[in-house]
Amino acid sequence: MSNRAHRFHAPMIVYFDAIRRAGSIREAARRLNVASSAVNRQLLKLEAELDTPLFDRLPGGLKLTHAGAAFARHAIEVLQDAERIRSELEAMRGLRSGHVEIATVEALTSDLLPKVLTRLRELHPRITVGVSVLGSSLIPEAVINGDVDLGIAFGMDRTADLTQMALSRFHLGATMRPDHPLAKQPTLSLATCLSHQLILPKSDLSIRQQLHRVLGKLPTGAVETSSVELAKQLTLRGLGISFQTRIGIEKEIAKGELVHIPISKPAALPADLGIYVRSQRNPPIAAHALIELCSTAMTELAGGAQTA
Repeated sequence: MSNRAHRFHAPMIVYFDAIRRAGSIREAARRLNVASSAVNRQLLKLEAELDTPLFDRLPGGLKLTHAGAAFARHAIEVLQDAERIRSELEAMRGLRSGHVEIATVEALTSDLLPKVLTRLRELHPRITVGVSVLGSSLIPEAVINGDVDLGIAFGMDRTADLTQMALSRFHLGATMRPDHPLAKQPTLSLATCLSHQLILPKSDLSIRQQLHRVLGKLPTGAVETSSVELAKQLTLRGLGISFQTRIGIEKEIAKGELVHIPISKPAALPADLGIYVRSQRNPPIAAHALIELCSTAMTELAGGAQTA
């Protein structure tokens, strides 16, 4: 949420939301660039007006009470509405400005997302963006809770709480160095890959769930990681075969440093990359601009992957 949108509302709501996100008054004050005493004063004032505590004061920080969780839903909607209205008003003046918070899987941060954000800056230099990198399993909650305006993730289950804005299909493949014994194969079976040293994803990545559905119990990998970048670096160093789509290794494939071989047995393994927003909420105009650019980039990359 941009600081400019905060000007629409009393400090109580703004400071409450900052505390909710930060988990402490001190960290909220640091992020807002105000004194801790000012944040605490506004929180106490809000709790007095509502006649109920909104946070449990715990040794490890502040945790929302049941009343606090209910008020948080209201605060999120109020602040998101403020951002949307401000964006619409500025769009009417031809400024095309605003702020967008997104949650994305790590693979997109290597090439696709930097290209999209560069293009966004060229077209709409007044739009600012906040990016949180999360596993696909955590992105739905971030969108539904209003922590971000949109989420980009693989394999998200359809739910009434989320609206799918775009979808592109990619396929999982085995990634390895070009000098690996299997590197010349046009396609591979998972069974063949299992006889070699593996770099496996941890359970918070959608790829792990997909492999588990196909294979049942997975073998122990030489390394198991939730970092796509680490898996790529270990694969480059010859520590084993990793599994992913072509997203995140585009440059390495183009340079001939890695090969990506489609999995064909027991069946091809599709990986659907989607853009999602919270249902029954109209994203700010700035978010629509980013969604359009992301969707185009995803479609182009998916088309290129099919012909590669």
